[in-house]
Amino acid sequence: MPKFQDLAEYAAIIAPVIGAAHVNVHAAAARAVADLAEASDVTPGLLSDLRFTLPRRPLSRRDLATIYRYGDPADHAAGVEEHLREGTLAEDADGTLRLAGRGLAFVRRLYELHGEAAARVWAGNDLPGLAALAGRVLDGARRLPGGALELVAPPYEPDGAGPGLLLFNRLSALRYHRADAHAAAWRAAGLSAAEIVGLPDGRLRAEIETETNGVAGAPYGLLSDAERETLYEGLLRLV
Repeated sequence: MPKFQDLAEYAAIIAPVIGAAHVNVHAAAARAVADLAEASDVTPGLLSDLRFTLPRRPLSRRDLATIYRYGDPADHAAGVEEHLREGTLAEDADGTLRLAGRGLAFVRRLYELHGEAAARVWAGNDLPGLAALAGRVLDGARRLPGGALELVAPPYEPDGAGPGLLLFNRLSALRYHRADAHAAAWRAAGLSAAEIVGLPDGRLRAEIETETNGVAGAPYGLLSDAERETLYEGLLRLV
C-alpha cells in the first residue's frame, strides 16, 4: 500500500518539508551572503529573492506584484528604486526591469555561495537523484494564468551548477506552484490577499486548503509511488 493515499495528501505533507529544506540552505549561507553584500556594497533584496529568474528573464513591476502578492507594494517599489540607484537593476523605457552587469555579477557569486552551502549541509545525500525528481515535478507543474510560477520557472541553471544548487533553486521555484494554487483558491472564495492572511482557522480556511492541495498535488502524479516516497524521505533528511 502506498505510504501516501492520494496526491492531495502528499502535497499537504511535502510542502512544509520543501520550505524547511529551502530555508536550511539560506541559513547556512547567511553569513557568507552578508559578507558578500557588504564587500560588494550591494543590497541583496530582490537579487536574492529572484536570483533564479532575473538572469533568465526580465520582469515588469506588475510581475513583481504577482510574485510578492502578500507584501506591501510600497515596500517593493522602494526596493526596486534602491536597486536602480545601486546599478544592480536597469529599467527599460517600457518599465521592464533587467539585471544590470553589477547585479548579474552579484547573483553569480550568490549562486556560488549557495552551491557551497548546499554541498556542505546536504552532504551524504543523493542530491542528483532528488534534483532530478524535483525537476520533473517542476517541469510538469501547470502554469496557472496570471500566476507567479510562469514568471520564475524554469529557474536559471548555469553550466557547471552542482546538484545541491540545482535542487535548492528548483525547490525555490516549485514553491510558487503551491502559492498560485492557494491564491486561486482564496480568490475563488471571494477573498483578498489581506483577508486570507487574517482568516482564522475554520471551515472556509479548511476548504481553501483542500482546494489548494488538490491543485498542488497534480504534478506529483508524474512520479511513481516509490519516487514520491523517495522525494519526500530524501528532502526530509535535508532539513
